[in-house]
This record gives sequence, C-alpha cells and structure tokens, in this order.
Amino acid sequence: MIIIKSEQEIDIMRESGKVTGKILRELEDFIKPGISSMDIDRFVETTIREHGMIPTFKGYGGFPASACVSINEEVVHGIPSKKRKLKEGDIVSVDVGSTYRGYVSDAARTYAVGKIDPEAQRLIDATRDSFFEGLKFCKVGYRLSDISHAIQVKAESEGYGVIRDFVGHGVGREMHEEPQIPNYGKPGRGPRLAKGMVFAIEPMITQGTYEVETLLNNWTVVTLDGKLAAHYENTVVITDGEPELLTL
Repeated sequence: MIIIKSEQEIDIMRESGKVTGKILRELEDFIKPGISSMDIDRFVETTIREHGMIPTFKGYGGFPASACVSINEEVVHGIPSKKRKLKEGDIVSVDVGSTYRGYVSDAARTYAVGKIDPEAQRLIDATRDSFFEGLKFCKVGYRLSDISHAIQVKAESEGYGVIRDFVGHGVGREMHEEPQIPNYGKPGRGPRLAKGMVFAIEPMITQGTYEVETLLNNWTVVTLDGKLAAHYENTVVITDGEPELLTL
C-alpha cells in the first residue's frame, strides 16, 4: 500500500530534506583527494546531529555508518573506512538519510575527486540527467512505471547500464516504504500517481554491465565488470502541479 502523506507530514519531511540537501551541497567542497571515506561519514553524522536530527542509516539493518560512501566501481552501500583514502581521479557516491520527528529524507550524489576522466564526468552527468527525465513523469495521473521507463531510456540512450537489483522506493516514517520504483521497465504500468505520495527516486547507472555482486562484508555492491557506477537521488513529493524536491 502506498501511504499518502498529509500536508503536516510533508512539512516535517521538508525540514529533514533541507538538512540532507545542505549536506550534499557542502560535500562538493569537502570532498578532495587525501580524505578518507570515514571523514565523509563523520561530516555527515555531525551535521545531521547539529540540526537535532538522527542519521537514518546508522544501525539500519545493522549498517555501521551514517552515510553510504561508494567509490568507483562500488554502486551502493559502501562502508566508510579510515583506511580508504580518496585519490585524484576517483568518483565517490554519498547516500545520506536524515530523520526528523520520525520522518525520513533520503538523497544521494556522485562527486568528482579532484580532476577526473571526461568519461567519468559524462557518467555522473548522465545519471543526474536520467533522474530529471524521470522527474518529468512525477505528476498526478501518470503511472509509476512511466518514471522508470524515462530513466531507462535516457541512461541507455547515452550508452550506459541501468542497475536492476536495487530500486527507488516510497519514503516517510520508514526509509523503505511501498512502492518499489525500478529504474527500468515498460511505461503505463503500476498505480497512478496521486497528490501526497513521496518517493525516493534514485537512478544507479554504470559504464558497463548492470550486473552486480555484493562483497564479503555483505553490504558493498560492486559492478561485476569492475567499471564505474554513479548514483543520484532525491526525495520527491507528488503535488497538484510540478513535483517538489525536498532534498535539492
């Protein structure tokens, strides 16, 4: 069942979304060669707590950190480490969740570490662009799979793979609510969108195959061919008109 949020609930989620969005903006200057993935996690957790909020990811299903920090071929759920230093030319995806008064906002970005290869930048840009193609269908009356189809068409038209094993989702009191929102599929399927639905839409796009495997830590997901992956996500509210992005 898709939970329709009230205006009061969405107001609370706006506050959470502002902090999640602020963190992701500030990471643009924070991320540089030489810092560790744990430095990113500490920055995320400190900022969330300074705003009187709770890091949603910490302890979620046993996850040990406040941010998922995924480097290069890592798609999602990278575990921060003091030993893992960012190098010039890396790309790093950071996924952040903030909980305020029981409501979650969830968003992710992929960042360049110093000067990166133009093809890596093209992947980052195409992943973001595929999100905004999907966003065009986040309006009352469209069907859920119209979002998925638009993301897939955009990403594949640029020559990229679209992850099948992990999907977007509803978000609210729980980080993962119904419905699941794949980043691929035929249009015109699934429930019609209605005002008050809130989704975490999150294309995960690769330079090569969409096939993945999970490392022995049981969390970190990597591309099977070792090629780069990028991730872009926002918490999106369906309104009477244009969709509202809570985390942008």
